[in-house]
Amino acid sequence: MMPQADVENARFNMVEQQIRPAEVLDQQVLDLLFRVHREEYVPPAYRSLAFADLEIPLGHGEKMLPPKLEARILQELALKPTDRVLEIGTGSGYMTALLASLAAHVYSVDIVPEFTASAAAKLRAHGINNVTLETGDAARGWDKHGPYDVIVLTGSLPLLPDAFRTSLTPGGRLFAIVGEPPIMEARLVTCISRGVYNTTDLFETCIAPLRNADQPERFVF
Repeated sequence: MMPQADVENARFNMVEQQIRPAEVLDQQVLDLLFRVHREEYVPPAYRSLAFADLEIPLGHGEKMLPPKLEARILQELALKPTDRVLEIGTGSGYMTALLASLAAHVYSVDIVPEFTASAAAKLRAHGINNVTLETGDAARGWDKHGPYDVIVLTGSLPLLPDAFRTSLTPGGRLFAIVGEPPIMEARLVTCISRGVYNTTDLFETCIAPLRNADQPERFVF
């Protein structure tokens, strides 16, 4: 096990060498990355890589997002203490913990029951109780607790279903990564008023898709 001083040094280096160069300069986000300990949400076998600039395997064919992408998502969403958040893809529970630290309540859904169970245990251990975790297939939407002020998709989609946009409150923000390999667009959708949306493409990236995501129609010749 790494000495705590080394852990803190590695966390500092992650922020200074990965997060800041990725144009994440929001002090609230940077402070949060020191407060919510990423290594406690990483599978034990990969704990030494908790601060590395890579996707960490979680099992079931899924991976944690790299730290700089997690930080960019938080910065782009500009979370408020009154926000009700929907997270699609609980995974390790780390992003859930970050969101819950800034928002009023997080509803997080994952298709893998083991992820829901392990995230629940980790969040409980850290005293994070403003979270509702559910198991289900939310790749086409999850309006069960809607409308939401913020929606975060932690897996990519070839196409963004309208169901996510229509689940936003006026002023609500949706972060999604849309497209197909090798190039996808990180996209922020803001609900200006009921039925009126502003879409901004933020940067190019590439992450694994959500299971059962809607697929574009393919032409067969």
